[in-house]
This record gives sequence, C-alpha cells and structure tokens, in this order.
Amino acid sequence: MNILKESAQTMIKNILAENMPETSVINALQEHDFGLKKVYLVAIGKAAWTMAKAASEYLGEKIEKGVVITKYEHSMGDLPRLEIFEAGHPTPDENTVIATQKALALISQLDEDDEVLFLVSGGGSALFEAPQEGVTLEELAGLNNDLLASGADIVEMNMIRKRLSKVKAGRFAQLCKPASVFAVVLSDVLGDRLDTIASGPAAPDTSTIEDALAVVAKYNLELTATQKTYLTQETPKKLDNVKTTITGSVRSLCEAAAKTATELGFKPYVLTTTLNCEAAEAGRFLASIAVDTTKGVNCFQRPCAIIAGGETVVNLKGTGKGGRNQELALSAATGISGLADTLIFSLGSDGTDGPTEAAGGIVDGETVAQLKKTNHDIDKLLANNDSYHGLQAIDGLIITGPTGTNVNDVSIILMM
Repeated sequence: MNILKESAQTMIKNILAENMPETSVINALQEHDFGLKKVYLVAIGKAAWTMAKAASEYLGEKIEKGVVITKYEHSMGDLPRLEIFEAGHPTPDENTVIATQKALALISQLDEDDEVLFLVSGGGSALFEAPQEGVTLEELAGLNNDLLASGADIVEMNMIRKRLSKVKAGRFAQLCKPASVFAVVLSDVLGDRLDTIASGPAAPDTSTIEDALAVVAKYNLELTATQKTYLTQETPKKLDNVKTTITGSVRSLCEAAAKTATELGFKPYVLTTTLNCEAAEAGRFLASIAVDTTKGVNCFQRPCAIIAGGETVVNLKGTGKGGRNQELALSAATGISGLADTLIFSLGSDGTDGPTEAAGGIVDGETVAQLKKTNHDIDKLLANNDSYHGLQAIDGLIITGPTGTNVNDVSIILMM
C-alpha cells in the first residue's frame, strides 16, 4: 500500500473516531436539568443505539424505560430498561410500524411530571413511522422508492413523507403532551434544519402546502386521492413543550479531516460543508480541482488535502449496485487518470453507502487502467449506476461496517 492510500485509511479511521456520538450526547445531557421528572427515552435513526447507550450509561436508573429504533444490524446488544428494535432503511417495513407503535404506547400515558429524552439521528424518517389513516405502508414504501430514484434531496423527500405520517413534522412532540421533550439531535442535513432531520418529529415544520405540492409536480409523483388530501393539510408550526440541542453535523467531519490531514503532513483546505448535487457531477468537479492543482493554476499548495463535506444524490438510471459515495469516487477516476501522487475518496459517515455494505469508494490515477485490466468499462459502470462492482474489482471499496454515527458524507482529494 502506497503512502497516499495509507494516509487515506488513517484519515478515514480518525474522522469516524472523532465523530462518535457518545461524547456529544453526554455533553448535551450535562447541560440539561431534568429536575425531579421521570425520564422516558425514545431513540430513532442509524445512530440510535449508540446514542441510547451513552444516555443509559450517563443517566442510569433515572431512565424509567425506553424504546430504541435503528437500522438492521446497527444494534450492538441489550441496554438496561430499553427495548431495542431494528427496522427497514431506507424504506420502512412492518418492523418500523411495530417499533413506532411501541414508542407511541410508551409516551401515551405521560403527564407534566415526565420528560421524554428524544435522541434523533439520520435515517429516522424511514425508521420512525406511523402512517396516516388510509395510507398503507406499501404506498409509503413505493413513494419513498420513487423519491430516492428521482434524485430528490432529503429536504424534498421529507416534505412529502412528513405529511403522510402521524409522528413526523412535530406531531410526535404533540403526542407527548403534557410531558416535556428534550431532543438531542445528530444532524445529517445540510444547514442543520431541525424540521428536516428525520422529518422533524419534535420540530415545528417550516415547509408549506405549496412547497410539498411543488415537489410532487417537480418529480411527477403519482399520489392516491387520500395522499393528496393529507398533502393539503398544514403541519404544526409551533411547539411549546420541546427543547432541542444539535450535537454533531457535517462540519465536525470536515474539522476532523482537516486535523488529521495536518498531523499527516498535508495542508488542509475545507472547500465546502454544503456539497449538494449529483454524485457524478461532484466526482468530476473534484477531479477537475485535482488537475488544476497539478498544473499549479489554483491556490492549493501540495501536499494538500482538499475537503468537501455534504451529501450528494444519485438519479437512478441503471440497474447496478452502489451508493452516492461510490459513484462520486468512480466518477472522479477518469478525470485524474494518469495523475501521479493523487487520490480521491468519498465516505459516508454511517458506514453504509446506499443499499450496500460499503461506506464509500477510493480511486487514484491508476484506477481507470486497473479497471480495464479487469474487463470493466468505467463509462458503462457509471451509466448502469454500478459503481460497487467496479470498485470491488480493484479493491477500491471502503468497508467500515456500521459506525454508530451519521453526520453526512465527506469527500477528500489527497495530493503529495
């Protein structure tokens, strides 16, 4: 393994290590006074188990009981006084509904002397769901898949999903009344919009009926008559029983990347923390920056680490396997083909990029030539959205396993 790949692996390890939610959760709890209230815990999202574990260890028996809902294979064992559920992501399934009903039963009998500790992380939209009357789980799953395939971003997706749900868009917090809610949020949304993270179960909704209908028109979504009715009903705009703190976001990913880059001898440049476009476009853009840096026509001085945080999208046109980070990396490979001492990697902080076990992908100046040797055509791979198999063939997948956190993605150009 060459020095660039070794450096990339070190950066990946350190970026994830510095963005585990345990410390952030404990810091949030230290700053909150529960007083004499009884505490009931509800945790949702890909990082739900990790966040719940930290809260359980810190608060101990002060937690009466609770419900934890996370993605399949993201639970790491039992936790005292807490029921652990695993469910479908990115598409909700029957276990999603069962687990959500358990959470709703938990908070249904609370009074003003109780407080709900609500731990929220990315993925909560799919993992925490109780469909509105007359809306089936199958309909929600189909609509979710349509939105994913269309290339809609997370804000647009959640505008639709929250209106078809009994728990999204602040409705969960309303159901907790008269109990108070303390929400600790791990952000996977650019700009940290509370009404978008996990579709905002405990946040007032800032989107309007007109906004939601515009998304339907933009992506030509097919809705049932019942779904259309719910889309024309306004969501809660005020909540008086919620206090919220955000514990982590994509900025912390970029800060950790810059710190490790410096330690490894690379000059860090944070290009953006709001990368939001087609994954393939982002890959080509980063490759063009690497080319210009090689030519010395921009401001980046080698050795350098050029860092871009955010979350791209993929508009599915093929039938292959992959995720946005893998597609971004593979799309960058052509642009940097033949460049010496240049590497680009893209990493999903949760450890699962799209419907794969990979966290992302890593490419360098030799990637295109290596693909040709394995009889893979890079253009065909990208046209079929099959970045996974291309990267797999050249040992270009980043495999971390579920990480226990979820704060967007980071893409990095490393140049010696």
